[in-house]
Amino acid sequence: MADLLIRAADHDDRVLLERLWLLFRHDMSEFSGSLPNPDGSYRSEWLVSALEDDNWAAYVAFAGDSPVGFAFVRALDQPVRVLNSFFIVRAARGDGYGTRLARHVLDAHPGPWEIAFQEANVKGARFWRRLAQEVAPGTWHEEERPASRPELPPNVWVVIP
Repeated sequence: MADLLIRAADHDDRVLLERLWLLFRHDMSEFSGSLPNPDGSYRSEWLVSALEDDNWAAYVAFAGDSPVGFAFVRALDQPVRVLNSFFIVRAARGDGYGTRLARHVLDAHPGPWEIAFQEANVKGARFWRRLAQEVAPGTWHEEERPASRPELPPNVWVVIP
């Protein structure tokens, strides 16, 4: 496993994050049923917010020179932070990079957190429950909340006090 470098993303990372965003949205389309736009892109409001909104933060992770993932945080001006988007490229999954990135982001913004996932994303569900138990043993819980589109199953939210 290569060393992992995690840093705050900035405007110079826009093209890199746009490319990783396509991979992320493609992966998530399995659970959301979202098809690409006619030009092959996906909705990217969250990406734009992560790079341009002062109440968001974006992080990018590298293994050596290779980008392996990103994390977007929103609600920095609120009492509870929300891990809005989180992605590790498939070739880097299972190597501990996701755990290290998630813990880095949670540590960078102390306080309560909410993290949503889809139950159908079995590996993702297992990852977030394990992480919640590691960072908040015995104090975290989960809630089901409606998805943004009524035809989708509810999201599961990990709530970390």
